[in-house]
Amino acid sequence: MMKSNSCFIVVMVICLTCSTSSWMSIYFELWPNFGILLIAASPLGR
Repeated sequence: MMKSNSCFIVVMVICLTCSTSSWMSIYFELWPNFGILLIAASPLGR
C-alpha cells in the first residue's frame, strides 16, 4: 500500500511540475505583450 501511495505522489509531483513549467512559459511569452499594452494604454488613461 505504501509503495503504490509513494508512486502516486511521484506521479502527482511530475504532473504538477510539467503543468507549472508550461504555465510559466505561457506567462513569460504573454508578459511582454501585457507590458506593451500597459505602456500604450497609460497615456490614454491620463
